[in-house]
Amino acid sequence: MSSPAGLLQRSPPAGVVAFASLIGTTIEWYDFYLYGTAAALVFNRLYFPTFDPFVGTLAAFATYSFGFAARPIGGIVIGHFGDRVGRKSMLVLTLTITGLATFGIGLLPTYDLIGPWAAVLLVLLRLAQGFGVGGEWGGAVLMAVEHAPAHKRGFYGSWPQVGVPAGLVLATASFTIAGRLPDDQFLAWGWRVPFLLSILLVVVGLVIRLRIVETPAFARVKDAGAESRRPIVEVVKTHWREVLLAIGVRMAENGGFYIYTVFVLVYGTQVVGLGRQTMLNAVLIGAAFLLPALLVCGSLSDRFGRRPVYLFGACFTALFAYPLFLLLDTGSAALVSATLVAALVFGQAPMYGPQAAFLAELFGTRVRYSGASLGSQLSSVIAGGLSPFIATALLPYGKTALAAYLIGMALVTIVAVLLASETRHRTL
Repeated sequence: MSSPAGLLQRSPPAGVVAFASLIGTTIEWYDFYLYGTAAALVFNRLYFPTFDPFVGTLAAFATYSFGFAARPIGGIVIGHFGDRVGRKSMLVLTLTITGLATFGIGLLPTYDLIGPWAAVLLVLLRLAQGFGVGGEWGGAVLMAVEHAPAHKRGFYGSWPQVGVPAGLVLATASFTIAGRLPDDQFLAWGWRVPFLLSILLVVVGLVIRLRIVETPAFARVKDAGAESRRPIVEVVKTHWREVLLAIGVRMAENGGFYIYTVFVLVYGTQVVGLGRQTMLNAVLIGAAFLLPALLVCGSLSDRFGRRPVYLFGACFTALFAYPLFLLLDTGSAALVSATLVAALVFGQAPMYGPQAAFLAELFGTRVRYSGASLGSQLSSVIAGGLSPFIATALLPYGKTALAAYLIGMALVTIVAVLLASETRHRTL
């Protein structure tokens, strides 16, 4: 049996592992965000054509939410084997599941061909996407954080986080290009192209992931034979407080992100009256600015601590909630883009950048995959999965109700961060 020291010597540089995690998460989130964009712009017309536009949009976002409902299940199942077998093999599995589900959506018949069964199959494929992504996040961030030197865990942990806006940029850009087709061609086949192209990205991602090695922290546990027999049970029994804190700290980040990147497409096109391309371009610009901001905020958390940086983002989210919708209502393409840049750079980045290290450091190595995944993915159901649906339902009550919803999620996060301990100096 190899010694832990031997395994550590053969470990690649932290930057190489972080980059590999970034590529994998970019592909996974490209797949996941394609659905959100399509739900806002296409699925109400193709899979729920018997409803009026408002109800059809609600129905499309309901199917969108199913992906989030599956994420805790993926987090539990994949997290269990990630803590028992290892991080690497589970990351290969999650990428395969999500990629095949996304490719399947690109081939899916519409309501006009198979009636209500089209929506049923759409939901099943969305559940598969959610299952894969639910197991993906924990493994990707642990590969980066557990390979990183202690004083740079925030920075290297932010690399797989960059995969989220990078995937969003790719998904939005692909829909922006497809959206230039005439409307009849876009609805007939153009929207399918981004989903079908995902299979090429999956092949690239699998080649990269198969070349990385297991993390030193898990290798030490494996070498000592100290793996948890039932990681999820151990998490619930001994780390329930950390799970609740993880749920809380993600509320503003996760819920806010899907307001800014998915619901805003509905708000801009159906309420403000802006064109589809204008809104897609605004989201694309905002996500592009978010990419470097995540790395900066992850690095700042190494210097000043996870909690101060995180609190800044949550407080900004609350204070910017009402101005956000006032600025969107101007109908100015430039102001809309600048508004989304501000919300993502000053609200999202300070929370999501340090989050990988923050949540990983809350749990011990034996149950870290299960604990971080469970807390993160349960929050994704409550916050991210429901936020576009809830926000759409609040539309008749105006911008005050929408702002109050954002503020409420931000307050939950602020309380959770204040209750959590600073984790920057913990040993993994």
